[in-house]
Amino acid sequence: MKIGSIEILPVLDGTGREVAAEVLSRPGVADAWSCHAEHLDADGMLTLPLGGFLVRTGDRTVLVDAGVGTIDNGRYAGGRFLDALLGHGVAPPDVTDVVFTHLHFDHVGWATKKGAVVFPNATYRVHAADWAHFVESPEAEPGAVRKLSPLVAQLETFSADGPLAPGLDARHTPGHTPGSTVFVVSDGEERALLLGDVVHSVVELGERDWEAVFDVDPEAARAVRNALADEVADTADLVVGAHFPGLRFGRVVTVSGSRAFRAI
Repeated sequence: MKIGSIEILPVLDGTGREVAAEVLSRPGVADAWSCHAEHLDADGMLTLPLGGFLVRTGDRTVLVDAGVGTIDNGRYAGGRFLDALLGHGVAPPDVTDVVFTHLHFDHVGWATKKGAVVFPNATYRVHAADWAHFVESPEAEPGAVRKLSPLVAQLETFSADGPLAPGLDARHTPGHTPGSTVFVVSDGEERALLLGDVVHSVVELGERDWEAVFDVDPEAARAVRNALADEVADTADLVVGAHFPGLRFGRVVTVSGSRAFRAI
């Protein structure tokens, strides 16, 4: 994908699989997926691509999220991220910035490996609210603390919206996690939104009242998701979620009065 002079490339690490109705649906409706069966496999499973995006902007080589890592637990399996990067001509020392949409395990897997920072020359950036929640909180998960603590010497947190690199702006969208962030890539009048886990499935861009069990604050997550979808609907803006099929971009359009996602 090109946004003006800025290049955005998917970096696939692996896949996850979840029972769709158990993780994402309309509250109180048992068969909410019946109208969206084309997005599931024959067993009612939702396949979630795992990875991130490589953004080349100016003299910066930026990663937006860092995959799931070497996990293979029967539901989530990664391991391909660094090879995918090399396929784009990028080795770990070449990365100048790593920015996180949030700090769930499937977005930070290649931030470190066995206590060592994977991208030695990069500045790592994340919203301060997520760092506090996942690393500094007394209730923080030990696994997250082990994974993320080695980043401290290369870490910059942010708490305000605004630019992190040329043409790359952070936009705080709390709900999925306290520091959940959308990254807006823009050049001139062209714009793309990297939605992270504000949206887990393309279905949520059409269904206004669905919830994901992964959301820390489902009500806030639903509100911010609908606000963003309404903002980009029927515009030239491109959007992509962290787990959209093929990590493909698309647009939100209005069809018979309802929103829908159309991949390009």
